[in-house]
Amino acid sequence: MDQQNMNQNQMQGKQVSENMPGMMNHGGHELFDAHEVIGGVIGMLDQYKMYEQHVQDTELKSMMQRHSNFVTNLYNTMLDTFQTGKDPSQPTQTYNMSQSNDVIYGMKPGGQPKKPIQSMNEISDECISSFMMSQAKGLASHMTMAALESTNPVMRRVFADSIPNMIEMAYEIFLYQNKHGYYQVPQLAQNDMTQLMQSFAKAPQNPIN
Repeated sequence: MDQQNMNQNQMQGKQVSENMPGMMNHGGHELFDAHEVIGGVIGMLDQYKMYEQHVQDTELKSMMQRHSNFVTNLYNTMLDTFQTGKDPSQPTQTYNMSQSNDVIYGMKPGGQPKKPIQSMNEISDECISSFMMSQAKGLASHMTMAALESTNPVMRRVFADSIPNMIEMAYEIFLYQNKHGYYQVPQLAQNDMTQLMQSFAKAPQNPIN
């Protein structure tokens, strides 16, 4: 068998991405991960809709609506790229939270231990904000894994650009929880904090280029 025939046989069943239709320009693993992420986005939107009627605080309800509107647009962008393999008609956007960055540190004494609720009447804004936090954190993790497994460059970039938005939403939810005492932030003793913060030294740097 000559070299030309060997090369032709080796290329059978293989396709180069530039010669493939956009919608087929996905690897198998990527498709599974993308399917899971997009399904997770639907889950987030569905659960937000379920929580909506139980929210009491107007601030939390407003935050939920902003998140829902933004994630709906994100869903359409992801779906567009997933189905075409090309640049979406609506590019990814940047979510900007409305909360300040002020964090309350320390633990308040006398808090009641938590336990699972026993009826729908026990659902509170604290519960709902925790559900929202879990959704945002979970999607940030899933999007990171999907971006690392994506072979299609546009799909990879859509996932990668969406991760900071999920992080921003999760942080906004944390700040809301922290302000209302739902998410307290304990601190180490001053000496322990100082020792840990000074336990590293800078490395010598060479020019990057």
